[in-house]
Amino acid sequence: MDTTVEWAVVPSEIGPLLLAATDRGLVSVVFHADEAVRRTAVDRLAGQLGAEPVRSTSGRLSEPIRQLAEYFSGGRKAFDLPLDWTLTTGFNRQVLRELAEGVPFGAVVGYGDLAKRVGQPGAAQAVGAAMGANPLPVVVPCHRVVESDGGIGGFGGGLETKRTLLALEGVLPQPLF
Repeated sequence: MDTTVEWAVVPSEIGPLLLAATDRGLVSVVFHADEAVRRTAVDRLAGQLGAEPVRSTSGRLSEPIRQLAEYFSGGRKAFDLPLDWTLTTGFNRQVLRELAEGVPFGAVVGYGDLAKRVGQPGAAQAVGAAMGANPLPVVVPCHRVVESDGGIGGFGGGLETKRTLLALEGVLPQPLF
């Protein structure tokens, strides 16, 4: 792949996020991006994309940073960003695209329901695996996928992060403290 990968770590209400973008768009969002997580994520991106990631200098990440800040402040309900889907393929990509396009702010969907939407009604567990492999959490809102029995389900960023995002979108009540 002949591309430049730029990255930056930005603060958010759920902790530092590492954002990475190629010339095609936002390619990765990583939770809890302290120094150790940052190093691991940048090394992983280098291997996955075949390009040495560099700290963002071109402004390529300015729009994703701005839109995420608006989202966390309550001023944005949908992201309007070019996305680079390179880090996901096949069924996972199909599920994540359906999630991004078909589950709006403030709504949730069950794993099984999302499987049905992509024509694979028996693939609820595979949908869960796709959520766990989502390279673009928050922007591709895997936090909006919940269990059919009303349980919150799992989340790669941790359940407290998922609760915070769902509370921000009005799905769950805001924590008391």
